[in-house]
Amino acid sequence: MDSPMCLVKNADGELCVEPEAIDYLMGLKQKVVVVSVVGLYRTGKSYLMNKLAQKRSGFALGATIQSKTKGIWMWCVPHPEKTDHTLVLLDTEGLGDVEKGDSKNDAWIFSLAILLSSTLVYNSRGTIDNDAVEKLQYVNELTEMIKVKSSTDNEEEGEGTQFVQFFPNFVWTVRDFTLKLEIDGREITPDQYLENSLQLKKGTSKKINDYNLPRECIRNFFPSRKCFVFPSPTTPDNMHRLDSMDEAELSERFREVADTFCRFIFQESRMKTVIGGHTLTGEMLGHLVTTYVETIAKGNVPCLENAVLAMAKIENQAAVDEGLAVYQNGMEDVKALFPVDINQLSENHLRSETQATQAFMKRSFKDDNGEFLKALVEAISNHTADLFKQNKDASEKKCKALLENLSAQMDQGIKEYTIPGGYGLYCNHHDNIVAQYRAEPNKGVRAEEVLEQFLKDKSAESNSILQADKQLTKKEKKFQAEKKKTAELEQEKAALNEQKAEMERTIENIGRGQEKYLKEMKEKMEEERNQQQQEFNRTLDRRMQEQKDLLEKGHKEKAELMRQEIEEIKKKNQLERDANTRNQEALLDELKCSKAKPDNSCTLL
Repeated sequence: MDSPMCLVKNADGELCVEPEAIDYLMGLKQKVVVVSVVGLYRTGKSYLMNKLAQKRSGFALGATIQSKTKGIWMWCVPHPEKTDHTLVLLDTEGLGDVEKGDSKNDAWIFSLAILLSSTLVYNSRGTIDNDAVEKLQYVNELTEMIKVKSSTDNEEEGEGTQFVQFFPNFVWTVRDFTLKLEIDGREITPDQYLENSLQLKKGTSKKINDYNLPRECIRNFFPSRKCFVFPSPTTPDNMHRLDSMDEAELSERFREVADTFCRFIFQESRMKTVIGGHTLTGEMLGHLVTTYVETIAKGNVPCLENAVLAMAKIENQAAVDEGLAVYQNGMEDVKALFPVDINQLSENHLRSETQATQAFMKRSFKDDNGEFLKALVEAISNHTADLFKQNKDASEKKCKALLENLSAQMDQGIKEYTIPGGYGLYCNHHDNIVAQYRAEPNKGVRAEEVLEQFLKDKSAESNSILQADKQLTKKEKKFQAEKKKTAELEQEKAALNEQKAEMERTIENIGRGQEKYLKEMKEKMEEERNQQQQEFNRTLDRRMQEQKDLLEKGHKEKAELMRQEIEEIKKKNQLERDANTRNQEALLDELKCSKAKPDNSCTLL
């Protein structure tokens, strides 16, 4: 993407997606790292985003008191350090724009930035004082603006226990910082400066509660926090031409902090994930943006679980389509060779089926009841049945044409067999046709069956010539008739053996295929369980560190409440894991049972 484009348009307080930007995301198949910047208007957010894009210009910079960015603008650039990943930069409309005068609209912009990001950068000017913290008022409203699950206890969700697991890392950038980083004469780091500014006061008065509320929200919702303090980049007189100034003209300290900030974002910002730990591609991000914005436009509260389920449904159907396409493409080579024998067709089928399943598993997620895997199995089964029929038809056509060609001369000279001794001549020619037919390679799966039908069709003709041959005695005719009957029975047996071999190989294919489906699905389930547990463990570690900090600062009551909350989270997580495991085992058992059904010749269903 050469330059930023508007992703979410904000027109007269109404949010809507820009189709062109969504189309761009839909074509982006790489994993994405999403970094959003939010903050008060006219605080230099766009400069930071241009810096992250490693461009001198792109996002609009303003030199007046008017806000330049409206809605949410997006810039997708190759990730500087993660190969085959895209860095998605989201520059948001400045909060607190006096021209807009709609705090509810600001809250939705802030909420969208949180929902879409893997790292959220909050940009402010001056210092992190009480006023700066209070201006981050939208954090206090998050439980009213975002739901984690579609059906949940509001009081529990209000505690922020579920939010932490799904919220982005938080980076506070302080611009035009002029103070010394020290407390009581002791030098501190920017991170320590931030943590000190978020310290809670002891007491329960309304004034103290009002002071603690935004700090508690920030601490609870964003346990992973980082701070950078930027000095002024240049003199006040030069600020209006900041976007046109060479890097060398900016203050050295400013450039050092900006470079450190960029390195941190590039190295520490993780890939965007959703509930369950599944990483997103640009296409999936496009689905999320559309779902969230349409939900807000309808006056509803965005729900992470519903959005992810809607996205999973779209993505899983795409995974089915992709898997089927992989199978179809894999069978094209052998299709061009029809007719082929059952072994060649089966080997190609199993190989293509494996590749199709792997493609499906790589893309699908949250297919909890196996609905979409079953759909893929059925689609492949239907296509396989069609291919097997085409191969049979091709074999039948080739074999019939071969026999017709071989017997043409014999059919034209039928009168020469009506003489005494004609039956012997007829048998010689007949046996020669059968021998030439058998010698012909690559006849396919209907070779014996077509030959059987050919012999049956010739039976009346052969018997007529036999009975008309005056050279043969009655006893000899009887012997020849029995000999012909034996040959027909042997050919019938050969045709049955051919059909039996085909059926046995088909059953073997189904068994091997279903074993692979079950193996792949079991591995996928295990992978998703591990992702969920890793996601939970990260959240738990952060909460435990937060509780430890509260204890060290003497907030024993709050620390005890958090300890109880942590225990409740652990219990709930274990219950969810146990329930998921039971559901997954039940699904695997269902698929195993379907495999064992004798009438289940082509499908898991």
